[in-house]
Amino acid sequence: MSAGYGAPDERAMPTTSYVLRVNGEARLIENAWIGENLLFVLRERLGLPGAKDGCGQGVCGTCTVHLDGVAVAACLVAAATLGDREVRTIEDLDNDTETADVQRALVEFGAVQCGYCVPGVVASACALLARRPEPGEVEIRRALDGHPCRCAGPNPMVDAVRAAARRRAPSDAHSTMMFNVIAPPSPGGDS
Repeated sequence: MSAGYGAPDERAMPTTSYVLRVNGEARLIENAWIGENLLFVLRERLGLPGAKDGCGQGVCGTCTVHLDGVAVAACLVAAATLGDREVRTIEDLDNDTETADVQRALVEFGAVQCGYCVPGVVASACALLARRPEPGEVEIRRALDGHPCRCAGPNPMVDAVRAAARRRAPSDAHSTMMFNVIAPPSPGGDS
């Protein structure tokens, strides 16, 4: 008798219990098949549906999450092996103002059509911008390479990430102004 699609047959597969750090919280995963991927655990065991199940082979990008700040395909990661590593999903990334910048730019540049790939695209773009605040076009294309959006195509996504990066980049005038507010220049020059 089969356990059903996607569900392991508990009689034939070893199970384990472990703690998984997700979105800043330690979550207990009990009686889990040792081979469950992170995507399955996030969606089915923890009720976090933001990462999508697209290809199951790590090439479509819809299941992208952050693992210690790096964008990874959750369908390729064995959840039980993560130990103390930190997983962040789109549900948690949505709390960051930087994420809102990326989302807003994706909408403005027409990169959001059906929306299925958007959580993964946002997760990858945010990981890139955290690592490289002012990425070039080639870096952006590489970061989004695993997101073959059939609705909007890659160019609007690249333009949106570039715009989000420009909006985030600190300007020299802004940082000088902030310094002047904290410690205004003395009249008469340096003392």
